Parts: sequence; structure tokens; C-alpha cells
Amino acid sequence: MKFSEVYIKYYCKLLRFAGEYVGDKQEAENLVQDAFLGLWKSKDELERINNMNAYMFRLVRNRCLDYLKHKANEQEYAKGVMQTVDYRLCALDSFNETGIFMGDLEKDVAEAIDALPPRCREIFVMSRYQGKKYREIAEAMGISENTVEIQMGIAIKRLKASLAQYIA
Repeated sequence: MKFSEVYIKYYCKLLRFAGEYVGDKQEAENLVQDAFLGLWKSKDELERINNMNAYMFRLVRNRCLDYLKHKANEQEYAKGVMQTVDYRLCALDSFNETGIFMGDLEKDVAEAIDALPPRCREIFVMSRYQGKKYREIAEAMGISENTVEIQMGIAIKRLKASLAQYIA
């Protein structure tokens, strides 16, 4: 079977399959395209595949599972960092008399947020100050949910570095 025949026969089926698996149309398209890219790189071995249907669905399934694991790890990391920051900021509240003035902290937090790249800052503000979910932000900005997650990770890392004197 030729690569083009495989692509025509399986693309739509695999897209629906991946969409159900990951729950995001754009990400499903990326995963299916990635699977076909991998297949293209080994196109000389297409004739050796006995059951193309099973092979293609397993290829996409594995990519979906890898994506979901990666997404879960990113969310856990971001959640842990934010919990640590929140915990330490609350602890600072109780030590206000020790020389740390909340006005300084608030000013430093505002400056750290202002120092973020514009798109990253906008996503952070929508998430943390406006309480929007990643999916809502992605739709509002016309970007993928994955891009929102990546930008939030960047924001959290930069804020953690900028505010290390308060949370270290």
C-alpha cells in the first residue's frame, strides 16, 4: 500500500479517534499529522505491515497517550508551583511585622507580571486574575490549549525566579 493511499484511507478515521481520546480537535490534528510524519519517515517499510488498520490506530493511540501523560505532568507541576507560591505568600502575611512590607511585595509581584512577554502576561492575567480556564483562554485568543499551558508554565517559572526572595 502506498503512503498516499494510507493517508486518504485513514486520516479522517484517525482524526475522529484522536479527537475522542484527547478531547481537543487541534491537538488531535497535530497528533495524527505527527503519526503520519513518523509513517512517512519509514515509508519504505509499509509493505511489511500486515494489518495497516491496527498499526495506524495503535500508532495514533500511543501518541495520544504520550500527549495525555505529558499534559497531566505539566498540570501537576504548575499546580504544585502555584500551591507553593500561595502557601509562602500566606506565610509572609503572618510575618508582616518582621520587616517585609506587603506594599513592597505587591509592587514586586506587579513588576514581575509586567516583565512577562506580552502574550504570556495576557494569558497569565486571564487565568489567575480573571479565573478563566485554559480552554476559554485558548478560544478567546484563537490559540491551542496546549499553547496556553506552555505559556502558563513560562509565566510561572519566570515569576518564581523573579519573586525568589519571597518564596525561597
